[in-house]
Amino acid sequence: MAKDVPPLHTLDRPEKLQDILKQDRGDDCLPCRVIGGGAFLGLAAYSYYSGHSQLTKAQAEILASKSFFGMRSRRWAITGLSCGMAYLGLYRLFK
Repeated sequence: MAKDVPPLHTLDRPEKLQDILKQDRGDDCLPCRVIGGGAFLGLAAYSYYSGHSQLTKAQAEILASKSFFGMRSRRWAITGLSCGMAYLGLYRLFK
């Protein structure tokens, strides 16, 4: 039972954060990365195409409302969101 108790001098020092993160990280299997990355890439493609098609359908209403956010900023927002999700998908696949 005395072998399970760490010596006192090791308890005085805090553990290194990098060591704790390496222990906590765990294994990430290839099928998990493929499914997770594919899900983000699919979501990025879906949000890009559906968002731009909905903007095209509602273009007359948006322009008639004279909103501060016009068509250009809305297109950039949808494209930026889609690029962000695509980046997360690629990060999940290859990291």
